[in-house]
Amino acid sequence: MNPLRESELIETRRHFFGRTAGGIGSAALASLLNPGLFAGQPAPGTVVAGPGLNGLPHYAPKAKRVIYLFMSGAPSQLDMWDYKPKMADWYDKDLPDSVRNGQRITTMTSGQKRFPIAPSIFKFKQFGKQGAWVSELLPHTAKMVDDLAVIKTVNTEAINHDPAITYIQTGSQIPGRPSTGAWLSYGLGSMNENLPAFMVLHSTVNGGFGGQALYARLWGSGFLSTRHQGVSLRSTGDPVLFLSNPKGMSESMRRKMLDRLASLNRQRFSEVGDPEIQARISQYEMAYRMQTSVPELTDISDESEKTLEMYGPDVKKPGTFAANCLLARRMAERGVRFTQVFIRQWDQHGNLPNDIRRQCGIIDQPCAALVNDLKQRGMLEDTLVIWGGEFGRTIYCQGGLSKTNYGRDHHPRCYTKWMTGGGIKPGIVYGQTDDFSYNVTENPVHIHDLNATILHCLGVDHERLTFKYQGRDFRLTDVHGQVVKPILA
Repeated sequence: MNPLRESELIETRRHFFGRTAGGIGSAALASLLNPGLFAGQPAPGTVVAGPGLNGLPHYAPKAKRVIYLFMSGAPSQLDMWDYKPKMADWYDKDLPDSVRNGQRITTMTSGQKRFPIAPSIFKFKQFGKQGAWVSELLPHTAKMVDDLAVIKTVNTEAINHDPAITYIQTGSQIPGRPSTGAWLSYGLGSMNENLPAFMVLHSTVNGGFGGQALYARLWGSGFLSTRHQGVSLRSTGDPVLFLSNPKGMSESMRRKMLDRLASLNRQRFSEVGDPEIQARISQYEMAYRMQTSVPELTDISDESEKTLEMYGPDVKKPGTFAANCLLARRMAERGVRFTQVFIRQWDQHGNLPNDIRRQCGIIDQPCAALVNDLKQRGMLEDTLVIWGGEFGRTIYCQGGLSKTNYGRDHHPRCYTKWMTGGGIKPGIVYGQTDDFSYNVTENPVHIHDLNATILHCLGVDHERLTFKYQGRDFRLTDVHGQVVKPILA
């Protein structure tokens, strides 16, 4: 038997099983990998940011980093941003067939005999130089509306949560594609060798998560190297699993263990030439460095009382949305390229008024604080902040309707997101919807357009950031997408 051929076959099998059924721990550590370390380890104390692809960014970026505040479950644009005063006269009247125009609806309301109009019970006022309409639910956000570009015409084809969130995060309703943060890690690289390029925070609501489940593939790397996968921080215990030394192992002992393990891995690399072995060496080294960098990141004792008060009373409670917004700012300061903050429980099919009051009470002050905090530190000009969910909510009621209570079903044809910071024109409202907030009447923005615009702000041409897989070139925007130039600064 030819020993070289046998080695090749072993490595082929190892690659197959390793890439399709790798453990969660190895995938998480792989996402910490700094690509600049493949050639060997730097001297202790040396900070070397990981490079991205040659030739990127394609042009001078306005933003260096992204903070994406994702409202999982689909907040109601009708009760927060898309003011429709004429609907007061339509209370409990049926949605005209000419408005719906045969649009597909979910099975949760498709069996209803009627589609009665449910006007928002919340008051709206105009704020800012442009007179943007903002609901009473968002008093803190309303005060900073001159910093925002409010986009009222975002739309998608997906009508259920999981495919819709997968779609906006990865550019495809079918799981398996890289997420936005993974694409940016792949294309632009890391700005800090001691922290991942892509980090994910999950926010608690009333002590738990609830709502639609969120799967790791939403911040996954798909067919890209697993080193580009987002690293999810935990709110209790070790922020990253297996980061602390095991009981009985000192720091010096761990250092000796890693050095010996690296020696064995280099020996194996010299035998088979597998680049994943070099990657493994770097993964262990990144985890070792994170033993210092992550605790420092999550320790907010150095924040001033004025700053903490700005984020609200929940900021000192780990895992809350307020605490995560503050952590997102600290990550931005330390060079994390893409930070995703999730908060669930926006899926309000019934009892919407009470539930949306609670949710807005949780997110309103921290969102405004994050933007103002970045602005005060001179960071907003090169930090892109995005707020919004996967689709919107219907004007017609799901279930029982009264003057004080109603629910709303999923609505993909138009909904509201806002953006601010690096590369975005402040103080504008973009796009218009019809009187029912059902159809776009002016300036539609598909989610592919939104993702193309995000990449553009970071100096990336969405048509040129590609990866060849299974015989074709893939990209975040698939074969679609136009940069929304009117919202650019």
